Order: sequence, then structure tokens, then C-alpha cells
Amino acid sequence: MEPGGGGNVYEEARANGVGAAANRELEEINENALNGPEVQPEDFVGAQGEYNEEEEEHKYFRRKRLGVIKNLVAASTGGMLTYGVFLGLLQMQLILHYDETYREVKYSNLELQNIDSKMLMGINVTPIAALLYTPLLIRFFGTKWMLFLAVGIYALFVSTNYWERYYTLVPSAVAIGVAMVPLWASMGNYITRMAQKYYEYANYKLEHVQNQRRAPHGAYNSYIIVFQSVFYGFFYLSFVCAQFPMFFFLTSYLYDLKHTLCNVEHCGTNSHGILTGFNTTVLQKLPRSSELITVESVLMGVAFIAMLLVLVFCGSAYRPTEEIDLRSIGWGNIFQLPFKHMRDYRLRHLFLFFLYSGFELVFVCTGFTLNYGVCSIGLERMAYILTAYGLSSAVCCTLGLSMLWLPRRAPLVAGACVHGVLLIALFCWEPKAKSLAEEYAFYIVAALWGLGSALNKTGLSSLLGMLYEDKERQDFIFTIYHWCQALAIFVVYLWSGLPMKAKLSILLLILGAAVFSYLWMERKIGQLIPHRLPKIPRPRHKVRGYRYLEEENSDESGSEGEEGESSEEEQGREEPNGPQAQPRRRNRCAYEQAQEEDNNVG
Repeated sequence: MEPGGGGNVYEEARANGVGAAANRELEEINENALNGPEVQPEDFVGAQGEYNEEEEEHKYFRRKRLGVIKNLVAASTGGMLTYGVFLGLLQMQLILHYDETYREVKYSNLELQNIDSKMLMGINVTPIAALLYTPLLIRFFGTKWMLFLAVGIYALFVSTNYWERYYTLVPSAVAIGVAMVPLWASMGNYITRMAQKYYEYANYKLEHVQNQRRAPHGAYNSYIIVFQSVFYGFFYLSFVCAQFPMFFFLTSYLYDLKHTLCNVEHCGTNSHGILTGFNTTVLQKLPRSSELITVESVLMGVAFIAMLLVLVFCGSAYRPTEEIDLRSIGWGNIFQLPFKHMRDYRLRHLFLFFLYSGFELVFVCTGFTLNYGVCSIGLERMAYILTAYGLSSAVCCTLGLSMLWLPRRAPLVAGACVHGVLLIALFCWEPKAKSLAEEYAFYIVAALWGLGSALNKTGLSSLLGMLYEDKERQDFIFTIYHWCQALAIFVVYLWSGLPMKAKLSILLLILGAAVFSYLWMERKIGQLIPHRLPKIPRPRHKVRGYRYLEEENSDESGSEGEEGESSEEEQGREEPNGPQAQPRRRNRCAYEQAQEEDNNVG
């Protein structure tokens, strides 16, 4: 055979003297190869004949569901560590700076008390303006990156305590106030989105999920309830984590209650302000600077771990195309929409519950813990009261799952009833100062208050996720919710000098009004009274040439023209070429079409 000549395998083998058995095998190979194209693909892909598309799809979406659970745990753990470090450091810092000897020996004329008052003012007053910028920040950075940046600002606050001066502590406290509402609004939005994603991955075979259409009303409810309960179970553990500096470091330096409470006469319901008569020295000996640096370094390391958890393990809340759509509705619209959502009667009826949610959280950390607990059993046992509150709240968050079987009003009303009974009891309770006889009563009250707090927080967050299922509205709704809580914290900061009976009366009054308003809202919803929701503008994309596949492509040139959202100049620049532009061509009058044809001919 000549080199380069044609020929098949059979002829080449026979020319080389291959045996008869080998020739028959080669003939069969050639026969199969020449039988036509319908046989060849089966020969080549025959090894993959065991591939099961349905099973592989099931495995794929199972991995997706595990990814969503990973996001939930990472975000919840990051929020727990961040808030625990912040509370623990702030608590330790305020106790150290309160001690007169510590201030004079270590900082002389630095006026730490004045710095602390300015710092508390920055933390409590700054969030009042958060309603103006929080939606803008969340839409600009995205939910995950806003969460990461806010956690980073909390870590910045920890780092400034290495050098305690006015120009380090006060600006970092103001930054905390700025980041407070964006942190928890983006966290609430993120947890709700994870619940909705889990529903989509668990029900991937449903038609509306495959076509990326809106889910039926109430389809996400059970997932939202479970995810919010898990998140708040982690969140309340932050009150336990915040006591570690007290347990492992500061307690050994504190005087006992006979010294710190020597001038205290009235506790509980007859007290005024915050611990009137408390001794100005609470430290037996001053901690060394190296020990303080070690504690702050540990806290800084935990804050850094929280940042890494959010950055590395938390996936995005939205697809990139959805992020583009959320931003491109216009910054003016994003600024106005939180205020427009307040026209909805459901939010107006929940406004008092939002306020009370902030009141009760700050009251248990300041009013009850200090004026009842510390005033009676001493500063060295404050950590045990807050630990009892945090553990009880974390465990009782599982009761939020009762919304899966009971009416959704059950957790909120039950939590309000628990707090109402406790407020009445606190109104009548005056524990004795410098007495350990009622020590366990404080732990029981703290645990019961934690029960009410858990039902309140899980009930409210789940209710908001169920009422506002649209992903375009959730950041606005959670911004309003957490802004109301920040407003309540500011009010508690202002009323710190009031008598305890006045504080309890205000809390009881707001709680009763909140329950009445909420039940009225449920009655309106039951009567199918329509609510007013502001219209979310359709996305406007100014980047030309960027296309992605969706059922309703908001980037199509024809869609902008049909909605009348693009300018006439932009419409003139775009030449419709495809079938999607045909409706717009048909809408043009015959005279314009004829004129355009003449211009083209000319």
C-alpha cells in the first residue's frame, strides 16, 4: 500500500499477516463503523448509559439546600459573635471607667466619664437618621456586603479600645450608631431571603420555581418561621458570650456587695435613675495594662472571626441580575420607598410593637439588671442575671416554631402576656439592698423575661417575612422595623433619670396599646380590607449591550419603550432589530414608517 493511500483497517491487517480471528474482529469493527451515524453515537457514549438525570438533579439541589443552611449558620454565628463582643467590651469598659481610682491613676485628667457620655450619645442618637440612608447603603453595596461592612465597623470599635482617647472612642461609637440599623436590617433581609431560597431548592420541580415566577401566597411561611427561629436562637447566645470578660477576667477585681452597695437604700420599684448611691470605687485592685491588652486582643480576634464567617461562608442573597434590578430603580425612589411603605396600615398597626421590641431589650439590660439585680445582690452577680436571660431566650426561640401549627398571632400575644404579668410584678416588687435572700428570684424573672423576648422577636420577624414576601420590599420593611427599635433605644437613653415606676408605667402602656393595635390589624386582614403598597418602579438599565436571560427581560430595548420609561433620545438611538421590537414598530403610524423608508432610500 502506498503511503498516504486510502484503505480500511481490515486491508491493512491482512497485508500485515494478521490471523483469521483478528480479521473477523476487524471486519465487525468496520461494519459497525460503516453502518451509519445512528450507530456511532451509541458506541461512543455507551459507557455513560447509566447516567440518571433525575438523580443528578436531586443531588445538585441537595447541595444547594446544604449551601443555604451553611449561609444561615454562618450569618447567625457571625451576628452572635459580633453583638457578643460589642456588648462584652462595652460592659467591661463602662465598669472600668466608672471606677474613680482607675480613672485617676491610669488617665489622670482625661475625663473618661465625659468621653463615655459622648460615646453613649453617639451610639444611641446617631441611629435616628438611619431611615434616610440604610436602604441606599443596602441597595448600593448589596445585602451580603452591607452585612460584612457593618460587622467590620463593629470590629473597628473593638480596635479603638487599645488607645482610649476622645478622638478614638467617640468617632468609633458614632460609626457604631451609623452601622447599627444597616447591620440588623441587612441581617433580617438576608435570613428571609435564605428561607425563600431554601423553598425554591426544596421545590425545584414546581412550575413557578422552574419559570422563576412569583410563588403562591404563603408558600414561604413555614421556611421563614424556621429560619427566623434558628437565627434568634443564635442571636440571644450573644448575651451569654458578652459575659465571658466578666466571668474570666473582671470578677476577680470587683469588691463585694457590702462595699459597692454601702450607700444604696432603695431598689426595684422605689429606685430613681440608675443605681443612685452606688459606690464610686468598685475595683479592689487595678488590672494591669498587659492583661487588658490580652482581653481586648481576644475580643478583637473573635470580631475578626465574625468578619471571616460573613465574608467566606455567607453566599450572596440575590443573583447578580437581581442585584442590578434592585439598584437600577433609581436612588430617588430607593430613598422615598421606606416612607411610602408606611402608608400600609399593617406597618402602622405594628409600629408600637416595633417600639416595644426595642424598649424591652434595653430595659432588661439596664433597668431590671441594674436597679433590681445589681442593686440587691451586687455587681459581681450581674453576669449571672444576663446569662440566665440569654440562655432562656435562646432556648425559648424554639417556641417560635409554634406558628407552624397555631395561628400566627399566638407567639406575639403570648409573649406580650408574659411581659405584662412581669411588669405588674416588678411594679410591686422592692427587693432589699445588700441582700442575697432573693437571689434566685432575679434569675427566674430574667428567664421568664427571656421567654417573652424570644416570642416577641421571632414572632415579629416571621410576621414581617410572611406579610411582605416580595424580595423588592424586604430591605425597606426590615429597615423600618430596626429603625423603630433604634428609636426606642434612644428614648430609653433619654428617660434614664426617671423613677422606676414611671418607666414601668410607660412600658406597660405601650405594651397594651401594641397588642390592641396588632389584633386590630389581624381583624382588618381577616375582613380582607385592602392595604396600600407603593409601586416598585421597573428597572432602568443604562448600560447597553448587557443581556441576560429572563422571562421578562428588563434590559430589552423594547421593554423600556413600551413602559415609557426611557427618553425619546434613547429610543431614537436604539434600532429595533429582533422580533421583540415588533410591537413597538406596529405602534408607529404609517406616516412615520413611510418617512423613515424614504430617508433610508435617499
